[in-house]
Amino acid sequence: MQLVKVAAATLNQTPLDWDGNERRIREMLARARSEGVSILCLPELCITGYGCEDAFLSPSVRATALQVLLALLPETRGMIVTLGLPLAHQKGVYNVCALAVDGRLCGFVAKRALAGDGIHYEPRWFKPWPTGARVFTAVGGEELPLGDVLFDCGGVRLGFEICEDAWMADRRGAQLSLAGVDVICNPSASHFAFGKHLVRRRLVLEGSRAFGVTYLYANLLGNEAGRAIYDGDAIIASGGALVAEAPRFGFQEGVLTSAVVDLELPRLRHGALSGFSPSVNEAPGSLVAVPFQFPKLAPPPIGFEVRGWEQGAHVKEEELARALALGLFDYVRKSRSRGFVVSLSGGADSAAIACACACMIGFALRDLGLEGLKGVLGYVPGVNEATGARELTRAVLTTVYQSTRNSGEVTRSAARAVAEGIGARHLELDVDAQVQGYISMVEGALGRSLDWKTDDIALQNIQARTRAPSVWLLANLFGALLLSTSNRSEAAVGYATMDGDTAGGLAPIAGIDKAYLRKWLVWLEREGPAGLAPIAALSAVNAQAPTAELRPAAENQTDEGDLMPYELLDAIERAAIRDKRGPLEVYELMHVLFPQYDVPQLVTWIERFFRLFTRNQWKRERYAPSFHVDDENLDPKTWCRFPILSGGYERELAELRRYVLGA
Repeated sequence: MQLVKVAAATLNQTPLDWDGNERRIREMLARARSEGVSILCLPELCITGYGCEDAFLSPSVRATALQVLLALLPETRGMIVTLGLPLAHQKGVYNVCALAVDGRLCGFVAKRALAGDGIHYEPRWFKPWPTGARVFTAVGGEELPLGDVLFDCGGVRLGFEICEDAWMADRRGAQLSLAGVDVICNPSASHFAFGKHLVRRRLVLEGSRAFGVTYLYANLLGNEAGRAIYDGDAIIASGGALVAEAPRFGFQEGVLTSAVVDLELPRLRHGALSGFSPSVNEAPGSLVAVPFQFPKLAPPPIGFEVRGWEQGAHVKEEELARALALGLFDYVRKSRSRGFVVSLSGGADSAAIACACACMIGFALRDLGLEGLKGVLGYVPGVNEATGARELTRAVLTTVYQSTRNSGEVTRSAARAVAEGIGARHLELDVDAQVQGYISMVEGALGRSLDWKTDDIALQNIQARTRAPSVWLLANLFGALLLSTSNRSEAAVGYATMDGDTAGGLAPIAGIDKAYLRKWLVWLEREGPAGLAPIAALSAVNAQAPTAELRPAAENQTDEGDLMPYELLDAIERAAIRDKRGPLEVYELMHVLFPQYDVPQLVTWIERFFRLFTRNQWKRERYAPSFHVDDENLDPKTWCRFPILSGGYERELAELRRYVLGA
């Protein structure tokens, strides 16, 4: 046996937070040393933070990253440690992983496959490293190897798959396997999306089996830079078996996941396979030999079992609750905002955000304890005096119900019930006088009266817009962050008032479709996340049909009456935007999926979607930053780019009507 203690660490880093990032790495190195870890894998670009954007192109940023790297070297004594940073060579900038062994910098491996789709934009800043290329670069007064390099540390061979390298069909690990690598380190910055954890686990397990290695996967944790949330996945597998896995969505600054593995076992099993033919022509310079003495260890316990909420029937619901909670927690503390303000209408969207804030407090208390939470959010007035979850929620969250003459008692009562149920500070404002003042002023200027027959949209929008100044005023008075309540379904068709219900500095649920959000709220009411109580007060929200409540009550306005059924809207959006289908293809698919709707009505709704989507791109460009929780986002800054001005699918829609209706 060759027993070695290995570890993968998650870190909650912040772009360009040099002191904070260095401190968290130092603390993780100290913890790993105290636990007897010999090989430690840290996340991708952990020194700078992953989300530095165009700052990666700054020479001063890269110079500071190197200074931090060199300053950390003494803390790696007695260990083998990976550290990620940007590195310039000739005219290019590369995403690299440095290997430090026993306090000495031994070389750099550069990322070959750059993530350039979805929210990722790595090819803008980095160059992909050519396969098989190796050079030397001057760092700290030494000439060190850079590129496709392997390391032999005391007889143990180490190689790297850096994040996207492992997601490719011709993944790097296959070549590492032929070169006799024992351990593959994967420093990653892999954002959270629903169900993505299972894909990562398969990549790690299959990599460890097919390549005959011990595989260390380390990821970031938390809301690093504002939009992307990292769930803190850290996975260790050996020879196709899961050895250890980190708890996800933790509120700590970092988590160390370690295990004792037998490096000899996968080496022997893989070498005995008849289909395995190791490479015997080692390219000059491809292997860097470094002396290292591994301590002798006792055999580890056998087996690892995945436990907890991830084994339940509502993993997606649990993931959303935890992702929103962690995203909000990091956003408020990193922005130094003094809590949140939510315009609580009594409907699903604002209730979901308010409840996510309450979940944030519940999860933070669970992970950090009361004193630990106060140590993080103690700058928020009222937090240090709080004795429990309800008092903390009241200190951190203010909800506001703003009524006009078209508001009803049902929504007022629902808003009050939710606020009381979670412990938020709740205010009620009547803004009808301000609405009527605007209407009267404009009527006087135009010399005519405004009425619902001719001025419907304008009269609806002025109510939503009039609510914005007062809730902004409260947010400014409290030094708090105003949360926008828009969802993805509204964003798709522009069913939101700019400078009204879209007002805010952060839109937490702008990536969540309305149909799923309503299901999530029912689960939150009846079951709730593992470890937290359900929020029974949501029954008053879940019993209602969604409504903007901007027309006179006699008109019985509902969202779906204005638009179409939400489940259909969301299905059309996925087919048209995610899958890039044209109107006729969308019709053919919807006709099969929703046979309950007659053909003319279905055509009308599909036309409505395409026209509204194209006309409202300018609104999506102006939305507040949103959390990325689903790889089907409409955020034009990170996921779904579309022209503000376009032909609006006019030819395609005419073709649809001719084909289906003969019109």
